[in-house]
Amino acid sequence: MPPKLGILAGRGELPRRIVQAAQAAERPFFVIAFNGETEPDTVADGVEHAWVDLPTVGRTIKLLKEAGVEELVMIGPVGRPDFAKLKPDWHGAKLLPKIIRAARKGDDALMKVVVEDLESQGFTILGAEAVLTSLGAPVGNFGSLEPDADDRADIARGMAVVAELGRLDIGQAAVVRDGYVLAVEAAEGTDAMLERCAQFRGAVRGGVLVKRPKPDQERRVDLPTIGVPTVGAAAAAGLKGIAVEAGGALVTDRAAVAAAADKLGIFVCGIALGEDR
Repeated sequence: MPPKLGILAGRGELPRRIVQAAQAAERPFFVIAFNGETEPDTVADGVEHAWVDLPTVGRTIKLLKEAGVEELVMIGPVGRPDFAKLKPDWHGAKLLPKIIRAARKGDDALMKVVVEDLESQGFTILGAEAVLTSLGAPVGNFGSLEPDADDRADIARGMAVVAELGRLDIGQAAVVRDGYVLAVEAAEGTDAMLERCAQFRGAVRGGVLVKRPKPDQERRVDLPTIGVPTVGAAAAAGLKGIAVEAGGALVTDRAAVAAAADKLGIFVCGIALGEDR
């Protein structure tokens, strides 16, 4: 029997997919659901869980230990709180100054502090793909369409641009057309970035959405993610396709993503990057 898994569940579909994977494997697990963040159906149907407020770190750790959790997966986005309005417990208050300093540097710096604290409590942190291997983006085309030479040049340009963004701990995505950077992701996220690109649709056609992790990112948490909504948003923005780093991104449902891409006439692919990534 594998160690009991703790699932720190944020928003979206992925936390539920991890719950389902643990259920299918008959693996014991316990979910921490965050008030105002986790969707209720993630912990429906008798799932062992507890609801907590985000800053109650000490209570969260206590609940995990009481449940017998040894391994942890952190999955799904969680909104950055207003630190001035937080009401942390004792452990959270002790950690808060370090979190605030890290948050000023960027999301990855913040997540590294959280991971380090959880590891100091004896938990082993896993990447989501360690629990559900099909979440990892593979090399190659997901659907029937593939990028042409011009698209591949835009993909290479986009990967380089996002790497530089990542070194500054800013974002994980960009849109490139004919070598020109149409948009880069910041705090607003990929969907809002694509909405901005959609405003240019009448004047600008084509382009590629590129997503990859930050170069020095803690890859067990907060990997860039795509799903069917991403495909729809990219198509609505008039893009030709989506490229992600193979092994460096999560795909919520690969078959559904491929089907949506084929239906909407865009490509989706995983790109292997070199050692200098």
